Amino acid sequence: MVRASYLFTSESVSEGHPDKVCDRISDEVVDLYFRTGIANGVDPAQVRVACETLATTNRIVIAGEVRGPAIPMTQIEQAARQAVHDIGYEQEGFHWEHAKVEVLLHAQSADIAQGVDAVGNKDEGAGDQGIMFGYACRETPELMPAPIYYSHRILQNLSEARRSGREKALGPDAKSQVTVRYDHGRPVEATQIVVSHQHVEADLTSDQVRQLIEPYVYRALPDGWITSKTVWHVNPTGKFHVGGPDGDCGLTGRKIIVDTYGGAAPHGGGAFSGKDPSKVDRSAAYAARYLAKNVVASGLAERCTIQLSYAIGVSEPLSIYADLGGEQNVDAGKLESVLKELMNLSPRGIREHLQLNRPIYARTSAYGHFGRAPEADGGFSWERIDLADQLRAHFA
Repeated sequence: MVRASYLFTSESVSEGHPDKVCDRISDEVVDLYFRTGIANGVDPAQVRVACETLATTNRIVIAGEVRGPAIPMTQIEQAARQAVHDIGYEQEGFHWEHAKVEVLLHAQSADIAQGVDAVGNKDEGAGDQGIMFGYACRETPELMPAPIYYSHRILQNLSEARRSGREKALGPDAKSQVTVRYDHGRPVEATQIVVSHQHVEADLTSDQVRQLIEPYVYRALPDGWITSKTVWHVNPTGKFHVGGPDGDCGLTGRKIIVDTYGGAAPHGGGAFSGKDPSKVDRSAAYAARYLAKNVVASGLAERCTIQLSYAIGVSEPLSIYADLGGEQNVDAGKLESVLKELMNLSPRGIREHLQLNRPIYARTSAYGHFGRAPEADGGFSWERIDLADQLRAHFA
């Protein structure tokens, strides 16, 4: 049973955060392999990418395993530089043009390939063992938990203002955090707001940065959520001039809670960025969100957590578990059976149902993989609610 009244906090980070720079580069590599493979007649189902990126002062290291079209390392380097340029880094300690880029990608292990590939009567197996979770709730129109959703929106607003040129004083690196008060299980106000934002001018004070960012914070949150009692923490250290990988080393996959539900739901521990969808860390987490969102959108429950589990080389999931939070109109055990009927949850079934063998991943690397609008080219396909009617019919 959900507690009636409590405080809950989630954080977000911008596309210029060191770890998000690395996530973006890793996902650009995934997209590059899909784009190149499709353009050269390579079956996209055969593309394999497991890419990790490290970034520090004027240094980017890209490592991992790949299979698919032959791509010159110089082209991968250029993709990394273009990503850093798009994010907006042209500072002395981290510059898209001057940073040294080292590419250490190599062929995928044959031992892994033999378990994952379809051979004869054997269907594709999962790319690794693990557990994946999906979650949805009625706290926002996008069926996301309010604290993480509004933390993302604050930074999305500020990013748009920076990129448009309206706020030239802001740099690419930023973090936000929102503490939400719940009354009778419903989010009603923000009690604490934290924004740490890099500034281009070295001598800006915290008060000056607050004056810049405050209108965008108000715009991000629902009317009435910010009150005279709301406590603000803007650049609490007093200065945030040196940012990005020059200020703090970045690595792919370190912001998995930011990427998902802000701590409001369980997490299986696997990162998403840099992985093609044969890796169930990514694709099954997308499938679990898709199923959970459709359950809530159908009106069968106020909130839904879905867990899936897999073994490397095994096609079918080992288990599916649904938790409806005690606020449901249906039996969770029956729901688990219905979900397996509505969607093939093998790695191949997930990729085909959600059409994941596409270059759609770089856009997921900041501001969350969930709570986004499905896009015409297949991006964020896991946010569709096209199973809701079928779910309702099963329980009518």
